[in-house]
Amino acid sequence: MTKFLIVGLGNIGPEYAMTRHNAGFMVLDRMAAQYGFGFSMTRLAYTAKWQHKGKQLFFVKPTTYMNLSGRAVAYYLKQENIPVENLLVITDDKDLPFGKLRLKPKGSAGGHNGLRNIDEVLTTQEYARLRVGIGSNFSKGRQVDFVLGEFPDDEVSQLPEYLDRAGDAVLSFCTMGIQQTMNNYNQ
Repeated sequence: MTKFLIVGLGNIGPEYAMTRHNAGFMVLDRMAAQYGFGFSMTRLAYTAKWQHKGKQLFFVKPTTYMNLSGRAVAYYLKQENIPVENLLVITDDKDLPFGKLRLKPKGSAGGHNGLRNIDEVLTTQEYARLRVGIGSNFSKGRQVDFVLGEFPDDEVSQLPEYLDRAGDAVLSFCTMGIQQTMNNYNQ
């Protein structure tokens, strides 16, 4: 059975739960609620396993905080014996408007500290990433406050549909492959 490692990036703790920087956690939490699987605290992460269309999906929400996410990613790739080409990292992206998704087969960290740490620990940028747009409605020097801020009410009302679409993209990546998923979900 083909195995996939799906990593949602975020920060642990209730103070971060609904912040833009936790978009990766939010996608996985939404999928868990939708499909009825649950997360357990394990080494370096909250993890869950779920089977979908003959594929074994191993979900990870690192507890190492965003800037040290690579430790958990490397650990579970090795622990679960999953090749890096079956890794998908879900992260927020301030360079995409809210509501937009962008799947890429590889790429740079683009200023994202979580991706930067994963690149360093894995010593490669050759893994798929699903970028979840959070917009960039902040003034100069206020980026940290923006990404660690909560979604405004008008966006909160749109989150369920947006998170569902991201979850659908995750499942498509695992079953249809990256090219077909990019064709269907990149806007």
